Amino acid sequence: MSIILRPVISEKATNSSELLGQYSFYVNTKANKLEIKQAIEEAYGVDVIKVSTMVSAPKVKTRYTKTGLQVGKTNKMKKAIVHVAEGQEIDLFS
Repeated sequence: MSIILRPVISEKATNSSELLGQYSFYVNTKANKLEIKQAIEEAYGVDVIKVSTMVSAPKVKTRYTKTGLQVGKTNKMKKAIVHVAEGQEIDLFS
């Protein structure tokens, strides 16, 4: 089971990583905080102080077409915000 899916690259995530040492990652929805902490420490070689997680529910989208009502939904995503020890950083762009 791959725990870390990809880093979150957005203006808000980049700002918090530069100023506060908090890095955001999309992770597997079944992973818990301890598994996320171990995966980040192994992958990037940093000391993780705290892990915060949030789950975004799938969004239902409907549209009207010639053939009738089409209903679809997006995927459920889990985001983890990782607080790294002071003086350490993760290079996401290398």
